[in-house]
Amino acid sequence: MSSHPRLSIVIPHLNEPDSLQRCLAALNAQRNPNIPFEIIVVDNGSRIPPRAACAAVPGVRLERESIPGPGPARNRGAAVANADLLAFIDADCVAAPGWVQSIVAFMDSQPDIAFLGGDIGILPTRPERLTAIEAYECVFSYRAKLYVERYGFAATGNMAVRADVFRAVGPFGGIATMEDTEWGQRASGRGLRIAYLPEAKVLTPSCKSFAELKRRWDRHISHEFGKVGRHPARVLSWLAESTLVAASPPIGLVSILRSNRVAGLRERCLAFACLTRVRLYRARRMLSLAFHNNTAVVVGSWNREKS
Repeated sequence: MSSHPRLSIVIPHLNEPDSLQRCLAALNAQRNPNIPFEIIVVDNGSRIPPRAACAAVPGVRLERESIPGPGPARNRGAAVANADLLAFIDADCVAAPGWVQSIVAFMDSQPDIAFLGGDIGILPTRPERLTAIEAYECVFSYRAKLYVERYGFAATGNMAVRADVFRAVGPFGGIATMEDTEWGQRASGRGLRIAYLPEAKVLTPSCKSFAELKRRWDRHISHEFGKVGRHPARVLSWLAESTLVAASPPIGLVSILRSNRVAGLRERCLAFACLTRVRLYRARRMLSLAFHNNTAVVVGSWNREKS
């Protein structure tokens, strides 16, 4: 490998050695002498560090970050990276063929772009027969284009940024923040340009159960409620929003019918059924937080149920 890589790929890891091995294999298959890259895995406190998975792929560096959370783990990887371009991918993601090349080529050709977000799709257990959760997540869970173009951030499961830009904007937040949203909007607020790159696609497994999906929403809702505080007017607005969320499934049906990520009547019906269940759960959770705030417990538990 060249002593000066074009791209440094940073992967935070916690107790997912099998998923990490699959992620590393997909990246290793993209080795190209014209685009040398390094892979930095940052373990965040696994019961057993993923030494075997890292040793199985040439050129992988294993680092450790003791501060819990994917943000600090990514910060550690960025701090030791050698390339002028950083890419972030999650340990349970699989980079589609051409991921590395598309990122490097795009950033080379667009010097005014500071950072980018790629496409994120679902990696179903049986592609020919999606579950209800998989159908729902295909449509609603990873709307990367929307994140970039409307909200000014990229999901860190598939993000690239110039190293000097990352240093200038500063590190990702800790476990108590939605670190990708906060970092991206901080960068966009400074006038730095972001782009959506659909050719840079990764696939990630869907939640395996509704309980797992609930945990994901618990963290997101708790972060949002943390911005509300105890201000009476904001709490009233939060309660009104919870009512709108409960009533919103018919509106979401329009997105399902228009989506090209699900096919046929069966998958669309499954997606709508799961959407309805999710929106009703979100509304109940929002109401619960308004009267019994336990956000500190929820936001401090990134993947810690696996620890």
